[in-house]
Amino acid sequence: MEDSATLASQLVPGDLVKFGIGDRIPADCRLVSAVDLEIDESNLTGENKPCRKVIGAITGNEYTELSITERKNIAYMGTLVRNGHGTGIVVGTSKETEFGVVFCMMQEVEIRKTPLQLSMDELGKKLSMLSFIIIGVIVLIGLFQGKHWLEMMTIGVSLAVAAIPEGLPIVVTVTLALGVLRMANRKAIIKKLPSVETLGSVNVVCADKTGTLTMNQMTVTKIFTLAEGFPVDVDQAKNVDVDLHPGMRRLMQVGNLCNNAFMDDHSKWIGQPTDIALIEVLRGLSISDERPLFERISEFPFNSEQKYMHVRCAPLPGGNVGNKPTAEHAIDPTNAAVSQSGSLGTYYFKGAIEPVLERCVNYYRSEGSQLPFDIEAKDKVLAQANDMATHGLRVLAMAYGNDLDRLTFVGIVAMHDPPRPGVEDSIRTLVGSGVKVIMITGDADATALSIARRLGFPINPGKASCLTGAEIESMTERQLQDAVGHVSVFARTTPKHKMAIVSAFQAKGCIVAMTGDGVNDAPALKLADIGISMGRSGTDVAKEAADMILVDDDFSTILGAVEEGKSIFYNIQNFLTFQLSTSVAALTLIAMATLFGLNNPLNAMQILWINILMDGPPAQSLGVEPVDDDVMKKPPRARDAAILTPLLLRRVLTSAMIIVAGTMFVYVHEMTDGAVTARDTTMTFTTFVFFDMFNALACRSEKKSIFSIGFTTNKMFNFSVLGSIIGQFLVIYMPFFQTVFQTEALTFTDLLGITLLTSSVFWAEEARKFFGNGRNNEKIHGRNAGQGFRRVETEEGEAFEIV
Repeated sequence: MEDSATLASQLVPGDLVKFGIGDRIPADCRLVSAVDLEIDESNLTGENKPCRKVIGAITGNEYTELSITERKNIAYMGTLVRNGHGTGIVVGTSKETEFGVVFCMMQEVEIRKTPLQLSMDELGKKLSMLSFIIIGVIVLIGLFQGKHWLEMMTIGVSLAVAAIPEGLPIVVTVTLALGVLRMANRKAIIKKLPSVETLGSVNVVCADKTGTLTMNQMTVTKIFTLAEGFPVDVDQAKNVDVDLHPGMRRLMQVGNLCNNAFMDDHSKWIGQPTDIALIEVLRGLSISDERPLFERISEFPFNSEQKYMHVRCAPLPGGNVGNKPTAEHAIDPTNAAVSQSGSLGTYYFKGAIEPVLERCVNYYRSEGSQLPFDIEAKDKVLAQANDMATHGLRVLAMAYGNDLDRLTFVGIVAMHDPPRPGVEDSIRTLVGSGVKVIMITGDADATALSIARRLGFPINPGKASCLTGAEIESMTERQLQDAVGHVSVFARTTPKHKMAIVSAFQAKGCIVAMTGDGVNDAPALKLADIGISMGRSGTDVAKEAADMILVDDDFSTILGAVEEGKSIFYNIQNFLTFQLSTSVAALTLIAMATLFGLNNPLNAMQILWINILMDGPPAQSLGVEPVDDDVMKKPPRARDAAILTPLLLRRVLTSAMIIVAGTMFVYVHEMTDGAVTARDTTMTFTTFVFFDMFNALACRSEKKSIFSIGFTTNKMFNFSVLGSIIGQFLVIYMPFFQTVFQTEALTFTDLLGITLLTSSVFWAEEARKFFGNGRNNEKIHGRNAGQGFRRVETEEGEAFEIV
């Protein structure tokens, strides 16, 4: 009966499924046949090495459930067949698969509010309550003084509109939206607006290794042959335009012929990662693929027990040099004793160092020259292999010969899953900015630590820097919280372990970002404050759970995201400084006039115009101020840190005091005849508006002088201030608006005097920046945020810094 294709969505338990190299497993299947079957389960388990599958029953401890990696007779939905073929009976579909279980775990995770959302909710409540209390007091005082109730109610409503920061949500939303656009230009897609700012508060980054920190593909890095006597760096060999040593060419030939990788219809290599790595290195060394020139006579496939494979090949008469190897050619099952030409062929042998060395009696020196493979030569090879292994490299030995028990040793190759470009620098920069970076992987602890050192992770020599999944399971929640502070690497982890790690950091008050690309990462991605998925290599489940997707899979993009997040928060603080100082100044001005029995210096329409400026373009343009170069030097903000810091409040009160003093001076000075005229209110009104414009200019940066950041770096601000000034001129010079706002025209001398006076708020802020930058008023207090960090109180509020 011919095989028929069925949609994966139509499978039910009990169906029989066949699969081969390059196929995705459509459902969880109990294997009933497996011929050299190896499946890549990295997107589910995090392990880079394919799992060799068996069909026999597996028994384990009756008290402990077998882990996913131990169930070698199950093929899991969504995993990829790397080698061999097999059949299996469907035992789980949809939610009943391991893939589905992880997805259900993800759905159960509660979505947490971001630090910015918490801060803005609290701020809005406090400001609204305080504003209503002050406005109520002002209205009551005016009524007790005998002023008409309608006048006081009009002033009260106008003050409520001006004082309550109803423009705050708009500015925050616009600022976050523009941050999302900027991040999109930097290859990072943000799915939720508040997530942009949260990145600036992140103080722990949990990075999944496979596919996130590394490329998830094996690459040959070093080659050693006894013919040369020293290890050769492959990257250096690629850059040197000289003929390769015969020993290296022979080594590459063995790795080429003893290889089952093939290219599919989309020009993509399919096969075991080690086989693909041995083919890829040929191109880098300008060596052609010789498999089309040879006939494969027989093959003994690799298995985890023997730890080696070998093929017997013979040259084809008049070999077709130009052909590329195909799947059929690369996995030729024939076991003929002789080739078409009548040759018995040569064995090409590769595998782990021990089974290869025990079969070798000679070693290759050059064509026609072979020397005895004595104890000294073996010790030299073993020393090189051990040295490579201690650096986290996977070592393969190569040999060839006519007799499987009397082979000629050629050399060894070392390969590893290379780190993504820029990862080491990114980790160093993140650590330097006060962010703790940890690595989570499914690899063994020794391999994980070796890779972590190579990637630049800080390893604590005094305490255990690595925890395994088994150790995590034996700990209580409290013990894990105490341990995560000094751990840099978590090995042999499952989805549950990753969630426990994230929860432990969050319980300590940390704001956690989790990066990953596999199904096994999805629950932790959703649980974390910021979930970051890879765009190219990430699975659909991981992308669904994440808050941010890195389009180019570049870990260094996280740096730009953190920088953008910090910048957005400080821009929001600058906007708040401007808006609150205007609100406080307006309330204080009306309150003082009411307390001293003066007529209100501003009418309702003028107060509303000031409110338009306070919430309008000048304020919103502060939210798009370019990123400060020094922003990454600032430590992450604590989750419960208030958005209104002591420094911000001092800036608000100082600016408000100057604005009130200058405006009251003009008001009293103009009111020489004891009566309030249109000129008096126009001078007072214009003074307040010009104070606002200079105050907005001063609020562009918290610490840097405007002269150092430049007047042209924020064109939106320049246009908005220019538009506001033109609008003010229309209000005081255009007859229609003069009637509406009860103003009259001012002279050039009036405007010049107002400009000189109102610029004082700008110069006072410049003086504060000049004299205040040298101070450092930090003091330690509060609980720890994990080893390497401490909570500090600065003029900017609470934050975490590196100890």
